Amino acid sequence: MYYVLLSGGSGNRLWPLSGETRPKQYLKLVNKENNSRDACSMLQRVWEQLEEAGMAKNTIITACREQKEMIYSQIRPTGIVEEPEARDTFPAVLLSCAFLYSEMDAGREEYVAFLPVDPYTEQKYFKSIQRLEEVTKHTEAEVGLLGVVPKYPASKYGYILPGEEKETYLEVKGFLEKNQEEAAEMLLNKRALWNCGVFCVKIGDMLRKLKEYQLKPCYGDVYTHYHKLPKISFDYEVLQKSNKLVAVKFDGFWKDLGTWDAMAEQMNTDTKGNVVMDHTCMDTQVVNELEIPVTVMGAKNMVVVASRDGILVADKNEAAKVKEITKKIDYKSKYEERRWGTLETLHESGNNGVFTLTRKIKIYEGMNSSYHYHTERDEIWTILSGKGELILEGNKIALEAGKAICIRKNQKHAIKAFSDFEYIEMHVGKSVGNDDINRITFRWDGVELANIL
Repeated sequence: MYYVLLSGGSGNRLWPLSGETRPKQYLKLVNKENNSRDACSMLQRVWEQLEEAGMAKNTIITACREQKEMIYSQIRPTGIVEEPEARDTFPAVLLSCAFLYSEMDAGREEYVAFLPVDPYTEQKYFKSIQRLEEVTKHTEAEVGLLGVVPKYPASKYGYILPGEEKETYLEVKGFLEKNQEEAAEMLLNKRALWNCGVFCVKIGDMLRKLKEYQLKPCYGDVYTHYHKLPKISFDYEVLQKSNKLVAVKFDGFWKDLGTWDAMAEQMNTDTKGNVVMDHTCMDTQVVNELEIPVTVMGAKNMVVVASRDGILVADKNEAAKVKEITKKIDYKSKYEERRWGTLETLHESGNNGVFTLTRKIKIYEGMNSSYHYHTERDEIWTILSGKGELILEGNKIALEAGKAICIRKNQKHAIKAFSDFEYIEMHVGKSVGNDDINRITFRWDGVELANIL
């Protein structure tokens, strides 16, 4: 069986740390599965668990193309399915199945299980997922689901409504979305299961759905015509219309880390960053990514988060509403994480068609930028720390702290860090930032080869 980690969301419920340029699944805030004190991201934790279960070699990740560099900075997956745009889970499932069929030679009769990237769970959860293929095939169900046996009446989860229960699975009667606590109590009495978002399908069944949109079962064709697919969830487009569904029960620890109150419970420390929290605080977690100190006194059941993109102070009982609040914020993110390092916007302005942008860039030791050029701007670099090498129009230039260099428009260049490397980069021109980047290659040996030729 194949497995697909669905990792395309931005997770605005964990604002101000998460957003479009820095999705929640890449934040290094949770404990590793082996209970060490080292923090890792949701993606790194679930990938470590997949490796332990022997599932990683058959697992691919589906995410928007802007996240590809972040994924490679944290793990080394078998394959990444790039979504050209966010269109919800149904198109993502079809794109993934087309990739497995045309790029990985998966057969139409083989099965694939889709998993969210953000569960906080134990190892036997993955053993339950491995049972889905056998159950789905044996029952000839259209879709096999994994349901979590509830530990309390939760209103923040959707529910699978059970039908007749067999020895190794149960029939699915229907679904209920997030609801009030009173309804959740009633659902527990009816043996309903938390819907954890895991489902198993036959690859050929999904490929046949592509015909409805005049698309071929080929990754390239689906990618090119992705806009033709409806922007809808798999739940609404497939599950709600299916006549035969079954579910495997998972009776163990499971939590969706989609909100700050859930995330705070799994952090390995109550404070992260430059934080002073006195003894009058209770059940409070503080995360500070700024260089200035954050001091917290008398806070009860609170979460405080300070980042370059904003500051959140919230009661944990209200933390789930952060996503709604962020819709009122008109703000461009000032911090981005890439495969090779980070970018922080310090200042941006424009006047009479000339724009300037100042950024602080960090490149990790041994990593390099792409080989690229700009057509609408010049750049001035000032090196702050570390050592590296710049290739500028075929010439190698050693860089270290205190050195400054000017890169003119249309000059091809790339930089490699010999140690953690930081510099200030100033753009001046008609277009600045990520809009004016013409990439040639990401490979450093490709940069050197291009200049030899």
